[in-house]
Amino acid sequence: MWTPTEEEKYGVVICSFRGSVPQGLVLEIGETVQILEKCEGWYRGVSTKKPNVKGIFPANYIHLKKAIVSNRGVLKLFCWIPRLSQRQYETVVPLEDSIVTEVTATLQEWASLWKQLYVKHKVDLFYKLRHVMNELIDLRRQLLSGHLTQDQVREVKRHITVRLDWGNEHLGLDLVPRKDFEVVDSDQISVSDLYKMHLSSRQSVQQSTSQVDTMRPRHGETCRMPVPHHFFLSLKSFTYNTIGEDTDVFFSLYDMREGKQISERFLVRLNKNGGPRNPEKIERMCALFTDLSSKDMKRDLYIVAHVIRIGRMLLNDSKKGPPHLHYRRPYGCAVLSILDVLQSLTEVKEEKDFVLKVYTCNNESEWSQIHENIIRKSSAKYSAPSASHGLIISLQLLRGDMEQIRRENPMVFNRGLAITRKLGFPDVIMPGDIRNDLYLTLEKGDFERGGKSVQKNIEVTMYVLYADGEILKDCISLGSGETNRSSYHSFVLYHSNSPRWGEIIKLPIPIDRFRGSHLRFEFRHCSTKDKGEKKLFGFAFSPLMRDDGTTLSDDIHELYVYKCDENSTFNNHALYLGLPCCKEDYNGCPNIPSSLIFQRSTKESFFISTQLSSTKLTQNVDLLALLKWKAFPDRIMDVLGRLRHVSGEEIVKFLQDILDTLFVILDDNTEKYGLLVFQSLVFIINLLRDIKYFHFRPVMDTYIQKHFAGALAYKELIRCLKWYMDCSAELIRQDHIQEAMRALEYLFKFIVQSRILYSRATCGMEEEQFRSSIQELFQSIRFVLSLDSRNSETLLFTQAALLNSFPTIFDELLQMFTVQEVAEFVRGTLGSMPSTVHIGQSMDVVKLQSIARTVDSRLFSFSESRRILLPVVLHHIHLHLRQQKELLICSGILGSIFSIVKTSSLEADVMEEVEMMVESLLDVLLQTLLTIMSKSHAQEAGEYVSCLLSLLRQMCDTHFQHLLDNFQSKDELKEFLLKIFCVFRNLMKMSVFPRDWMVMRLLTSNIIVTTVQYLSSALHKNFTETDFDFKVWNSYFSLAVLFINQPSLQLEIITSAKRKKILDKYGDMRVMMAYELFSMWQNLGEHKIHFIPGMIGPFLGVTLVPQPEVRNIMIPIFHDMMDWEQRKNGNFKQVEAELIDKLDSMVSEGKGDESYRELFSLLLLEKVEQETWRETGISFVTSVTRLMERLLDYRDCMKGEETENKKIGCTVNLMNFYKSEINKEEMYIRYIHKLCDMHLQAENYTEAAFTLLLYCELLQWEDRPLREFLHYPSQTEWQRKEGLCRKIIHYFNKGKSWEFGIPLCRELACQYESLYDYQSLSWIRKMEASYYDNIMEQQRLEPEFFRVGFYGRKFPFFLRNKEYVCRGHDYERLEAFQQRMLSEFPQAVAMQHPNHPDDAILQCDAQYLQIYAVTPIPDYVDVLQMDRVPDRVKSFYRVNNVRKFRYDRPFHKGPKDKENEFKSLWIERTTLTLTHSLPGISRWFEVERRELVEVSPLENAIQVVENKNQELRSLISQYQHKQVHGNINLLSMCLNGVIDAAVNGGVARYQEAFFDKDYINKHPGDAEKITQLKELMQEQVHVLGVGLAVHEKFVHPEMRPLHKKLIDQFQMMRASLYHEFPGLDKLSPACSGTSTPRGNVLASHSPMSPESIKMTHRHSPMNLMGTGRHSSSSLSSHASSEAGNMVMLGDGSMGDAPEDLYHHMQLAYPNPRYQGSITNVSVLSSSQASPSSSSLSSTHSAPSQMITSAPSSARGSPSLPDKYRHAREMMLLLPTYRDRPSSAMYPAAILENGQPPNFQRALFQQVVGACKPCSDPNLSVAEKGHYSLHFDAFHHPLGDTPPALPARTLRKSPLHPIPASPTSPQSGLDGSNSTLSGSASSGVSSLSESNFGHSSEAPPRTDTMDSMPSQAWNADEDLEPPYLPVHYSLSESAVLDSIKAQPCRSHSAPGCVIPQDPMDPPALPPKPYHPRLPALEHDEGVLLREETERPRGLHRKASLPPGSTKEEQARMAWEHGRGEQ
Repeated sequence: MWTPTEEEKYGVVICSFRGSVPQGLVLEIGETVQILEKCEGWYRGVSTKKPNVKGIFPANYIHLKKAIVSNRGVLKLFCWIPRLSQRQYETVVPLEDSIVTEVTATLQEWASLWKQLYVKHKVDLFYKLRHVMNELIDLRRQLLSGHLTQDQVREVKRHITVRLDWGNEHLGLDLVPRKDFEVVDSDQISVSDLYKMHLSSRQSVQQSTSQVDTMRPRHGETCRMPVPHHFFLSLKSFTYNTIGEDTDVFFSLYDMREGKQISERFLVRLNKNGGPRNPEKIERMCALFTDLSSKDMKRDLYIVAHVIRIGRMLLNDSKKGPPHLHYRRPYGCAVLSILDVLQSLTEVKEEKDFVLKVYTCNNESEWSQIHENIIRKSSAKYSAPSASHGLIISLQLLRGDMEQIRRENPMVFNRGLAITRKLGFPDVIMPGDIRNDLYLTLEKGDFERGGKSVQKNIEVTMYVLYADGEILKDCISLGSGETNRSSYHSFVLYHSNSPRWGEIIKLPIPIDRFRGSHLRFEFRHCSTKDKGEKKLFGFAFSPLMRDDGTTLSDDIHELYVYKCDENSTFNNHALYLGLPCCKEDYNGCPNIPSSLIFQRSTKESFFISTQLSSTKLTQNVDLLALLKWKAFPDRIMDVLGRLRHVSGEEIVKFLQDILDTLFVILDDNTEKYGLLVFQSLVFIINLLRDIKYFHFRPVMDTYIQKHFAGALAYKELIRCLKWYMDCSAELIRQDHIQEAMRALEYLFKFIVQSRILYSRATCGMEEEQFRSSIQELFQSIRFVLSLDSRNSETLLFTQAALLNSFPTIFDELLQMFTVQEVAEFVRGTLGSMPSTVHIGQSMDVVKLQSIARTVDSRLFSFSESRRILLPVVLHHIHLHLRQQKELLICSGILGSIFSIVKTSSLEADVMEEVEMMVESLLDVLLQTLLTIMSKSHAQEAGEYVSCLLSLLRQMCDTHFQHLLDNFQSKDELKEFLLKIFCVFRNLMKMSVFPRDWMVMRLLTSNIIVTTVQYLSSALHKNFTETDFDFKVWNSYFSLAVLFINQPSLQLEIITSAKRKKILDKYGDMRVMMAYELFSMWQNLGEHKIHFIPGMIGPFLGVTLVPQPEVRNIMIPIFHDMMDWEQRKNGNFKQVEAELIDKLDSMVSEGKGDESYRELFSLLLLEKVEQETWRETGISFVTSVTRLMERLLDYRDCMKGEETENKKIGCTVNLMNFYKSEINKEEMYIRYIHKLCDMHLQAENYTEAAFTLLLYCELLQWEDRPLREFLHYPSQTEWQRKEGLCRKIIHYFNKGKSWEFGIPLCRELACQYESLYDYQSLSWIRKMEASYYDNIMEQQRLEPEFFRVGFYGRKFPFFLRNKEYVCRGHDYERLEAFQQRMLSEFPQAVAMQHPNHPDDAILQCDAQYLQIYAVTPIPDYVDVLQMDRVPDRVKSFYRVNNVRKFRYDRPFHKGPKDKENEFKSLWIERTTLTLTHSLPGISRWFEVERRELVEVSPLENAIQVVENKNQELRSLISQYQHKQVHGNINLLSMCLNGVIDAAVNGGVARYQEAFFDKDYINKHPGDAEKITQLKELMQEQVHVLGVGLAVHEKFVHPEMRPLHKKLIDQFQMMRASLYHEFPGLDKLSPACSGTSTPRGNVLASHSPMSPESIKMTHRHSPMNLMGTGRHSSSSLSSHASSEAGNMVMLGDGSMGDAPEDLYHHMQLAYPNPRYQGSITNVSVLSSSQASPSSSSLSSTHSAPSQMITSAPSSARGSPSLPDKYRHAREMMLLLPTYRDRPSSAMYPAAILENGQPPNFQRALFQQVVGACKPCSDPNLSVAEKGHYSLHFDAFHHPLGDTPPALPARTLRKSPLHPIPASPTSPQSGLDGSNSTLSGSASSGVSSLSESNFGHSSEAPPRTDTMDSMPSQAWNADEDLEPPYLPVHYSLSESAVLDSIKAQPCRSHSAPGCVIPQDPMDPPALPPKPYHPRLPALEHDEGVLLREETERPRGLHRKASLPPGSTKEEQARMAWEHGRGEQ
């Protein structure tokens, strides 16, 4: 049964509980719990961390603690209980010291922050904080132990608070205001006091020291006594084992700087064993050096220990002196620096041991200086007798007076402590502290040798004798710790006639025996002979007091030495006392008889020094005369007058005696001596005002209270005081009056105490007279203050002195008068002061200081006196505030007033006082604050803000009501409201209080919101209807908005514990203000329209505050605004525009979140639904919501550590939204520049240029002035556009996109030309020219393109469930790109298939990335097909201005034929269309449309074989140029791969699949395609033959067996095809291994027929596009293929053409119409990964780059004859297929009838059709060869040396590596890479490459990794220089001899070109940014000449086109909207 707990209410978890039982509450060790119920060993309750979650937990896991329970038994049920009842549930507060609770909470808060320091690498602070936390835990443990004294508790708390504040400061946490180490409750003190506590806490934190109050006390407070310091010293041991004699050790404190001893000596007497000579002293050899002041602690002090041995004369010489005689002999000295050990002593707080090493003196004559030599480290003058010799002492530093020390350290005093005093007086001599010590120092002596050969060993013996000759007993002290003695024997210095002793002896002579006593010094020589006698040879003496009664002065005295011997008698001391003792004495006794017994030794002298420390004896004659005035009564006037000349030290020493004397004299004769005694008293009182004697004030206070007895003195004192004041108006010199004014406090103390004594003695007689005299005195005071002092500086000083002292008399008056009476006195006095306008500034300060002390006095704390004094005080403050004078003093006064009012707030009179202050101060306070804030005076602002807040906090309903009712007019009310709202706004804007003053800021906010609630009703009541005032309302709204947005009120960012405390105390003040704001908005009615659109931004800021309730309250206001604007204007355009503008800036500042977006949409749509304008409203809300989505994404990208790609993509998304959807041009332009900056940062210069171009296009070439915007100055539109164009051109240049920059150059040139600005025109033309040069000369890298799909709801909005195509970075391959994307989205998962994802993936809360490479499909196919365009130019158009991309995926349709998989192998071709062309304003764009087509198996086969043929031709071309290189491994592998695969069934598989009769019968429509495939196979055989011929030429002798094997396998391959293609055996001269000339073979064929021309459509772009793969050597492996990356290579080379080749060609081709035909030959090779693989098929398809020769008419060539025209037109009517041009490699001989045989036709088409240029941007320069053939080149003889081609590497072979799936590494075909589907030698020409599918699009290129754009060469018949054709035979001469026909010209029409009349040149497609230009035949010749001289490229992925003048095409269409296309 669960029962409520009674005592067990609060506890701490001591063991973690996992809550493994039903209803179990999970608890961590250290958590605190509130217990509600218990049941059989279990508790039920809540954790204070999560007060809303209840549960059960084991009782034995909890350590119970005592607690205070409120609202017992009331359970908190739900967290949604309204705030008003929040505190009505049961609460517990632990019953422990509040500082312990604070330490616990703080350590918990620090713990998490401490770990973060380590994470952030703030290691230094991490370790410091750990140390502080450990210290706090230890200090907390000490506090909880309960074993500390009160002083120790206070000290521990001080240490705790210092550490807490230090940690909070360094961790950036809130400052905690404290008082006496306790956290203050802001509810219990005034705001002014809270502000001061914050300041003092801040100062404490900055100093990191305790808040010891060292400041001067305020007047009226008791003066704090200076705290004395004491050193406790204890001698532990003396480790001297070599002396063997008794020793005396003297300890003293020595000031090195002044070179003197400052303390008495502490003596320890030790026996020869090192123990105490007195057995009782064991463990009691300790002393306390007392009364050291704070100044003393800063002196250069040392503890000095002198060691004196007592024994033989010489320690190691037993002969010197008899053993029974002992001498005091110096031995050694040790020192310890106090400053060195003070820090450790201060920290330790207990005894600490030190070892003092003892040194001996090298020369005894310097013994008196040995301690100085050791301190100075003059090591030559002392030495260490042994390393083990030393004194071990312990030291402890104690603080406080002696009573406190005795109380706190009783054990110390129980050890027989020797009190060792300072030589002088302590800082304070208290009455009753009687001391009478004379310190005598034996300085030195000078004695005669006395006829001896050696110097004397002199010992001095001293006695103190009384007047009667008696030796005073026990009046000599060698040091504390030992008993006094009657005689003193000095130590003996060996053989020294001029000894220096420097030994201090204390003479504690009783005061009554002091007068008449004298000192006698006897000098003896200590012989070291056997007898060892001590022979007396002289003496000296000195009296202690002089004849005038003064004591021996503190000085060095030279005493006369008188001769005597042992027989001399001193019994009759009068015999020598009559003699002069010193020089001064001798001068006083001039006539001394010479027949005396004692004769003075004139050559000998003796020096002593004395220092008197006595409270009874004085060395001052004047002071002695005063104290003994009765002896000379007639000299009293003179003595009193000379008192001023007595030193202050003497006066304070005898303070009590002097005061007693003065008042006795006053009583003796008041009339005669009254004024003089008054002046003397004033002098003494003012002496105590001196800082030097300030600490003697308590002595005076004690005297007045306990010792003063002048009962009649008050009458004379009042009379003299009044007389002084009355004279002040007349006297010119007023020094004495001013002194009396300054002494006012103590004069009144004497007056009041005297009156009390008199009243006590007379039972209250003469009371009325006393009161009357005081009244008269106050009238005189008022009179003095009322005098006009403007012309009298003396009077001004008098008034100032009076005002300064005036507040100090209140407490004395309160002893005699009632509070009201004293208050009336004060009010009258303060009221008599002139106002500020009549007195100077200095007097202002004094007056206000006087008022301040009045307010601080005890008098003001009484409500009765405040009622009287407050009006006059407020009057003066009001005057000063009006004139803005002395603001800091005024604020201090106000702070004190508010502090008193706050503490007295329970009293009934406070209401009236607050009312007074509101009337007098509120308005002027506001005005003052506005002035201060305008000047930004932080300190003054803080003071006055705290005053204003204090006043507002004290105001209640009544005060506010009275305040508002008292305004005479609405204008006054308006002015007041504007002032207070303005102050509040400034208060929040200026951050008057620092960020970490959280307590102060929250209290301020609470006061403001309370005040605003009171004032809002007045605003509504007075300024809503007809009297509507926009200014006041606007001020109100601005204030409310600022209030809600305050950083200190954003509770979401603080810890939960702190949030709970704030909510419990204040609630959420943002919600309170939001309700107030909404209510006031609703009250506006029709005036709301005035705040549209002005308040939209501020209100939007409020709604963005992350507080759901505030959002719910405020968002509907936007509907209200829309509604009112709709009513007024018929639309809400203003609301829309403003909302969008402000939303952008605020969200970018970090405001708003996804929940806000949803709430905004939900609330407004709900409201808008009910309106008549719902459609426009819904559209607007939807638009804003979508904008928010993008803004939030943008912000998250920008503020997070996101990659540039995400940031750029997000910015593009947002920018486009502004342009296209909401048409905000200014925002659009802003984001253009943000995007441009991002591109520049990422070095995307081309994209940056395109981005900036967007802005440029918005501008016109006009002179319209533009305002300053962003970083642009005010300028004309023309100037801005010009600057932009220049900048864009610069960025295009940096991005190497010169083709895009050239049109802009032309545009600028046009402008400059129209303005005749030839200088700029010249500059821009040169720039344009340099760009053409750059295009032709500089290498450029061609990028890869990748398709990326972003699937899942976790992606940012702008990416979510969308697909993009991205332009890769330079050199970036698929794996690198995929890795980059996965690093940008670390949470994403890479999809392992290319299929489109289903809805489950699209809607899941995850991130999926689908990445594969795609192939660009160029837009400008016509440029690529033009023969004369250099490849450097074409390479640009292949990868720029691309909007379409292709991707191929193989699959099997229908049942898969296991024997021959190619029968069912189809290709799925996907074409992606982007929203914008690449490159553009981003490196990636979204896919706008995707199209899928399927490619049949036959078409696939055609493309595969065709591509392989191209690859072979390219490779052969390269090796023809590599005659100087011996490595032909690549050619060997490629040939072996094709031939070996064909032999093993490669091509035969295609024959089986497609040449079968069944297939032909089933597919009658494929007949033409089957024929095409056959021709390609025939072509392959011939290409292989030529390849083998080249191979034979270059093969290394060691590789001959391989060559022979290839020849044999080729024969087998040809034989296998023989039955299909009869005549194959005649084709290849290399087959038989002979050198049959190629020309014989070629010349045997017929000329090309129209039918052969018809066939060229099979080489159309559709058929040429596709993918290929490297397969294994068998066909079956190809059947197992699926998607992979497409890789294309195009390598070409240019061969040599012997001179007579032309004639052979003329014989072979006599028809002139074929002359000048241009043929471009290149090789295409596409690789395809195995389709059976299940890996992600990143099918990077590779479209071939088609270059079609233009119609002959366009090149100035003869047109086709009519007989061929029909064939050509038929061909042109076909779909836009690519025609393959004719080739110069195998020129077909035309027969007489013009019809070639079938074989010749096939061969012609085989060779010609495959000659297509291709480009791979991923190839290095070395990989990109050149393959171009030209018929017309044979017109001119050529040299034999072919141009050098870039060297190729084995790694980049024509058998290209396949980019595997993104999950596998990129691979290259190097013969060992296992990622390929087959070995390096296994590529079959027809199978290892598959080209699939048809497309009506312009022919795309098939490059992704290792392809190279071929070089297309164009020339006419008459062009020079000659061109170099490719050599394909071993013997060029043989070939040339066999060729006699004329070269043939291709008549295939270019694909995608509309057929035109052959007589007219067909129109070329317009070039971007470029007008159509005529054919530049001669120019092209020049360019082509440059091409032949092209240098060898580098091993880099780059296109190296030879050069062109037509590159500016690329931008024309983009600039002009593609209109001409």
